[in-house]
Amino acid sequence: MKATLLALILAGSALCAAVQAQTPIARSYPVKPIRVIVGFAPGGPNDTQARLVGQKIGESLGQSVIVENRPGADGIIGADFVAKSAADGYTLFLVSAGHAINPNFYSKLPYHPVNDFTPIAQISRSPFVLVVHPSMPVFSVRDMIRVAKARPGQISYGSAGHGSSLHLAMELFMSLAGVNMLHVPYKGGAPATTDLIAGHVQVMINNVVSTLPAARAGKLRAIAVTTAKRSIAAPELPTVAENLPGYEIAAWYGILAPRGVPTAIVSTLNEQINKAILLPDVRQRLLAVGLEPVGGAPEQFGSHVSTELAKWARVIKEIGIRTD
Repeated sequence: MKATLLALILAGSALCAAVQAQTPIARSYPVKPIRVIVGFAPGGPNDTQARLVGQKIGESLGQSVIVENRPGADGIIGADFVAKSAADGYTLFLVSAGHAINPNFYSKLPYHPVNDFTPIAQISRSPFVLVVHPSMPVFSVRDMIRVAKARPGQISYGSAGHGSSLHLAMELFMSLAGVNMLHVPYKGGAPATTDLIAGHVQVMINNVVSTLPAARAGKLRAIAVTTAKRSIAAPELPTVAENLPGYEIAAWYGILAPRGVPTAIVSTLNEQINKAILLPDVRQRLLAVGLEPVGGAPEQFGSHVSTELAKWARVIKEIGIRTD
């Protein structure tokens, strides 16, 4: 009985010590601007969400949140910078599905996608959209398959780079449809979208942030969404799977920090992100471009990243795409 009581006292003392150790950090954080690193060029969904959510976090915490774009190598440059940054909560990473794809393409990444990061929170998820230049005689998934089969290797499609989620989404489409199109990689989804609108490439499976506004303005033609169910943002669009069974890919976005960020700071940032995406104006702006707010605990987001790593490894193996 005495041993049990002693154990409880010791455990309670340890807990109090931990709380006391963390409380000053939580109370003082942040004392300077916070940087959110985006591994892609401005204009895409990563950049858009970093600025939208970052602004709200900054307003709530009373500090500036600065978005810094470090594009290149499918987000690897940005991820590596964050992984090697101080674990003090002042450098964050707006991460997307490509973070779970890259380890399956590059065997010598300068960081580990899970072990070198601290999960903070998932922000959103969304479908990709199969979209074509308006000059294309394509109005459905069946049309896309028919035209591609009639012109093997002649139709070009853009992506955010070799091994990007946009690249894999189209590779999976071609594999299931039995067609072949010419891949034109770019340094991000935004420049690829610009060339698609200009007609330099004919097709993309693209993010909703870039796709829906351009399609509604008549600059592009949206054909279908890539998720298993139709999108809340564009319920008029069918799913690819309605005409190509087995096809399903979704985009997701969240915040990571370097490994070892104190628990108190993780909790503060997680709370702020969850609070931000529940704000009516933020939620409305996300849904308007097809992004569904998610939120949740850091552990949930960490589990999601690990699950995505395993999923993309399986998809890449099934498609047979060559890696390094």
